[in-house]
Amino acid sequence: MKTRTAAFGKGGGNGGNGTPAEPSDKLGADLQTNLRRLHAELESSPDLIVRQFTLRTGHPYQVAVIYLDTIVDKEMINELVMRSLMSPFQPDLPDNAQSPESVFRFIRDNAMAVGQIEVHDVWNDVLLELLTGKMLLFLDGWNACISGNAIGGEKRAVSEASTQIVIRGPKDSFSESIATNISLVRRRIRSAKFGIDTLKIGSVTQTSVAMLYIDGIVKDDIRQEVRKRLERINTDAILESGYIEEFIEDNRFSPFPTVFNTERPDVIAANLLEGRIAILVDGTPFALVVPTVLSQFFTSAEDYYQRYDIGTFLRLLRYMAFIIALFGPAAYIALTTFHQEMLPTTLLINLSGGREGVPFPALIEAFTMEISFEILREAGIRMPRAVGQAVSIVGALVLGEAAVQAGIVSPIMVIVVSITAIANFSIPAYNLAITARMLRFLFMIAAGFLGFYGIILGMIMLVAHMNALRSFGVSFLSPLVPLKLDQMKDFFVRLPHWRMLDRPDDTSADTTRMPAGQNPDATSGNG
Repeated sequence: MKTRTAAFGKGGGNGGNGTPAEPSDKLGADLQTNLRRLHAELESSPDLIVRQFTLRTGHPYQVAVIYLDTIVDKEMINELVMRSLMSPFQPDLPDNAQSPESVFRFIRDNAMAVGQIEVHDVWNDVLLELLTGKMLLFLDGWNACISGNAIGGEKRAVSEASTQIVIRGPKDSFSESIATNISLVRRRIRSAKFGIDTLKIGSVTQTSVAMLYIDGIVKDDIRQEVRKRLERINTDAILESGYIEEFIEDNRFSPFPTVFNTERPDVIAANLLEGRIAILVDGTPFALVVPTVLSQFFTSAEDYYQRYDIGTFLRLLRYMAFIIALFGPAAYIALTTFHQEMLPTTLLINLSGGREGVPFPALIEAFTMEISFEILREAGIRMPRAVGQAVSIVGALVLGEAAVQAGIVSPIMVIVVSITAIANFSIPAYNLAITARMLRFLFMIAAGFLGFYGIILGMIMLVAHMNALRSFGVSFLSPLVPLKLDQMKDFFVRLPHWRMLDRPDDTSADTTRMPAGQNPDATSGNG
């Protein structure tokens, strides 16, 4: 695996990472002066621990070990740093050569058992290392310090995904630790071409952000564009990957998401293998994937773990659910208001009988029920988990039944709204499901004024808008627009793995996934 820390990832002055340190803003050689300044800089941090002691060497020197008690692994510091330095040791140096510089180098190279250490002599870098969870070691008489990787603190264990659940497939998901998340992806891609670029974003939060990609597969111009957009972010805080998404997306005023997000490591690995780039943000379990196309939002990880015929059926079912969620109430409004002649006579009589006594037109009736259901859904999400689901289900049943009994809505409208809501839940990507919920109201208004003509006009505008969308230079409707028949093997349908020989050429520099002749008949000699 290649791990790169780009120049903009050193906490200096790029991408909103704070003001670059002036050359004069260096550490001093006097230990007590450095400690006083450190206390002054972090006077509001009661978890700051400073442990001073004397090295047990031939020429004793004062040292100080400094860390933030709440975000480090204290056992690691005690065992690998404190015990090592407090034990008697004699640098293999002549007496006249035991200068602070020589002792400092000896400690750096021989006396610390921490795996990863760095040397810093600029105050901004020192503070950033400390606030990141590193341990600092100062030596009296020398104007530099050693930082050791002792990041710890409380963190959530790896657990099952809460949103993108599968019946068959891995059950692990990302946590809020970026180091843990990178390890989950690395376990799946054991390649020397697996690359990581890291940077800090946020002048106050100094949030760690990582770009993941595979050299030789990802297109270099896409990687450079993603890096440039991340560098351009200049803000005080990044608390979740949603902050990053709004800064880097192509069309900021489109209801359709052009950045895909997931909390599943296997989904990230699969997208990296198609030439895409993943963006991990410390403090959130949701990773971003760019470039993004529409088909990604209808794809579940389980499509590739089940047989291809089952995966194809389920995917087509999701496309159908999206159409129902988008046009269901609008089609009902158009049929009952403008186009009754399109309905069979028996069905029309039943619908008319059901709507007899309803005082509102179909548009107001549908709006009332849809808004009521949206409120119930939001209330069910925000309420305590123990009662939230019960309230949303019971509330919908009671409210629908009461509305019908009161003659405010017709029974068929309750059925239409219920089917639409169930179809909306079938969309795997939550952000696309929200898009369908918002656009549904626009199509209802169009149907209420113009019937099916309004729906068709809205569809034309919607398709034109989607066709104009780009995600890092890639068409949002690719490979449908522009049409690439040879890459339609994983769009509406999912062909067998042995048929998907190529990667998408929109994102991949190397499009060859596997050689031909992998089908079972060819390998068994029967084909």
